[in-house]
Amino acid sequence: MFIQRLPQHFNADPKKVILLYLDPGESDRLTRFAGFVENLSDAQADHLLAETATLFAHRHRRYNELLRFHAQTGMAALSSSPSFSEKQQLVFGSYLTKEYSVEAAALFNPSIVHHPDQSGLTPGETRFVLTMRSVGEGHISSIGFMEGVIDGSNVIRFTPQGPWRTAGTKVSHLVGEDDHYDIQFTEDIPLSERVIFPQAASESMGMEDLRMVRYEDEGETRYLGTYTAYNGKQIQSKMLETNDFKRFHIRNFKGSQVDNKGMAFFPRKIGGKYVMLSRQGGETCGIMQSDDYMTWNQKQLLQLPFRDFELVQIGNCGSPIETPEGWLMLTHHVGPMRRYTLGVTLLDLDHPHKVISILDKPLMEPLESEREGYVPNVLYTCGWMQHGDSILIPYAMSDVACGFATMNTSMMVDELLKHKK
Repeated sequence: MFIQRLPQHFNADPKKVILLYLDPGESDRLTRFAGFVENLSDAQADHLLAETATLFAHRHRRYNELLRFHAQTGMAALSSSPSFSEKQQLVFGSYLTKEYSVEAAALFNPSIVHHPDQSGLTPGETRFVLTMRSVGEGHISSIGFMEGVIDGSNVIRFTPQGPWRTAGTKVSHLVGEDDHYDIQFTEDIPLSERVIFPQAASESMGMEDLRMVRYEDEGETRYLGTYTAYNGKQIQSKMLETNDFKRFHIRNFKGSQVDNKGMAFFPRKIGGKYVMLSRQGGETCGIMQSDDYMTWNQKQLLQLPFRDFELVQIGNCGSPIETPEGWLMLTHHVGPMRRYTLGVTLLDLDHPHKVISILDKPLMEPLESEREGYVPNVLYTCGWMQHGDSILIPYAMSDVACGFATMNTSMMVDELLKHKK
């Protein structure tokens, strides 16, 4: 009745590879590499460079630049700096470099926002930025991007993607604050090529489930994203902020109530406060307030699991959407056999800690064709987007593919108002 699935979908693509530093581990291994390379003649270095470039150079935008950067990283770790020629330095860098397929294991949990550039569109069209959680070797999660346009008939066309993927460059870092850094992409790297790969110890095993929102504050527009940093043992909520999707500020949330995951900003201040949704205690949905958007010391319980299809846990699925009747909050529910479904809750516009209505059944649940994958029986998303009189929902199918659905906003609000609490 409410949901229409769209035909567009996309799968994980193992051909999306980036170049990463290959840590040699023991110092004697690095010394052995350096000694071998230092003894190469000019002709031998030429041969090795040409052989390696034939296999790898065409797969990366900044092949030589990254080999050189990795060589300098390795040289800085040596007790004495070797006297390398330019060619030898590139050969040394090739032994300290590896390809990493960002989507080799899984692709899931998309989030969507209005693109900062809405120029050149016809009436009824909206350009969007899609972010995805990509998982590769070692189950490390990174952040990928796609961009496209949806028209008035809900037909989606994606911006063509090139053959390369390029990780952002860490360009600044606060002394003593490993969790506070900036990532930069140059103008020549298209948005769909950009990959944000973990740079801090707290996220060494992944940057998970980014929830993006286009945030409006006193005439200023910026994009705020919350994600879960994972180091293999502990989780931590962090924030990603950008104005242009070229430079990203990575920051760590502070405060006594930042104790779980699934945080998502409301798209504007309410009552002069920043407001966020969160998953508290691992199973309930909460709401938080802050004066400065980085420090969170206030929270309230918002919604408890009480029905059969959500008894394991509930949580938000991204930032709420504002309507004249209240805030639409998209939720996820986990029931028997760890089956994930989506639901909707209507919150009071001026007092969002007050629940007006909860949809009495799941909005979306996995179809038979969407059940099989890396994590079976999971239908999940990290955000939705208003488009005309409808809402576009990108969603993941069992962690191996992503699709889209759409619903009429007014019809959903009317249905919720029929069942006011």
